[in-house]
Amino acid sequence: MIRLLLVLLVTWALPAAAQDTAAEPRLTVDFPETEAVPGQPLSLRLTVLVPTFMPEPPVWPSLETPNLLVRLPSRSTSPVSERIDGETWSGVSRHYRISPMVPGPMTLPPQEVVVTWQDLEASDVRQTTLTTEAISFAGVVPEGAEGLDPFIAAADLSLEQEIEGDPAAMVPGDSLKRQVTARVEGASPMFLPPLLDMVDLAGVAAYPDAPKLSEQDDRGVPSGSRVESVTYLAEAGGGGALPPVSLDWYDTDEGAVKTATVPGLELQIDGPAPGRAEPLDPRRVALLAAAVVLGLTLVILVVRRLLPALARHRARRRAQVLASEDHAWRMLRQVIARRDHAALRPALDLWAGRVDGPDPRRSARVEAALLALGAQRYGGGPTTTDGEAWTALQGALNEARPKGRRVGAYDTLPPLNPRGAS
Repeated sequence: MIRLLLVLLVTWALPAAAQDTAAEPRLTVDFPETEAVPGQPLSLRLTVLVPTFMPEPPVWPSLETPNLLVRLPSRSTSPVSERIDGETWSGVSRHYRISPMVPGPMTLPPQEVVVTWQDLEASDVRQTTLTTEAISFAGVVPEGAEGLDPFIAAADLSLEQEIEGDPAAMVPGDSLKRQVTARVEGASPMFLPPLLDMVDLAGVAAYPDAPKLSEQDDRGVPSGSRVESVTYLAEAGGGGALPPVSLDWYDTDEGAVKTATVPGLELQIDGPAPGRAEPLDPRRVALLAAAVVLGLTLVILVVRRLLPALARHRARRRAQVLASEDHAWRMLRQVIARRDHAALRPALDLWAGRVDGPDPRRSARVEAALLALGAQRYGGGPTTTDGEAWTALQGALNEARPKGRRVGAYDTLPPLNPRGAS
């Protein structure tokens, strides 16, 4: 009876134990080589396996790290399967080609791969994050190539040069284009340095074009080119030498340092030599600056002294204008134009007081016009309209105003700078 109970207990516990130890996704790292010449790739493969299937592809890391060039060759991701504990597991493999760009040890920090897979035991889709260990490797400079700067390692490297124009027979206005192309195999053209340095030539203006990079990948083997060109425009007589272009590089096939070179050329421009601007003398510049500062200071002092005098002169002139007969006459005409009875007498008295000669208010025509205007306003006068009365007053005042010089007119102002009697 006891044996039967033990058998039943073990039989019941086995499925539960199997469920507790259900298989989880696995991540393997295949990194056979850990050293490479800078610019040459190392092969890194990450493989994810699950006991069932993946309804979505894994989320792979980018492996982006300073001084590391990461490439995915063609068909870098492929399906895989493997027998584990008698069962077939399915998965996906991702192939990276990583190239150290500088000599020295490097370390990839732990990378995460997110896996979405079907868990048959739980009858649900699960997501699991798998993490690699830190991956260490190094860029190693081969013996004999320690002096290369920049360091370029490739299976092949060549330089080509094209010249458009005749460098030996140029006149002002002619142009010449120099184009240099570097072609590399077994390395990315990103490792190629600038090819054409700017050269200062007498009578020549240089116009460089932006470099053009072109890269290809043939079954994981990179190659490409870098193209640089400069157009030289002759502006005056002169010219000079354009230096040759050379690149030292390490041949990975032969294990030796080689040099690729294209020749330089000489520009000859017939024509008058360009004028040379003499450099400015620092002492002359300092004296000129001091003179400018002194001049500005004197101008400021003069203006500060003259401003009060000018303000007083304007005030006196304004007061004289306001006290003139012309000003009073204009004010009177404005009152008449407005037909302002209340302001008429004060304006008339002010003007009459500034008239040189008999009082214009005593003119028979002016008195008659004033009486007619009052009668029109208060009644009992002649039957004239209000407009006719004002018009008659204006005509009478025009006749009564003296035709000669007026007292207080601005032509009687004293001179600005009076002089003493001789």
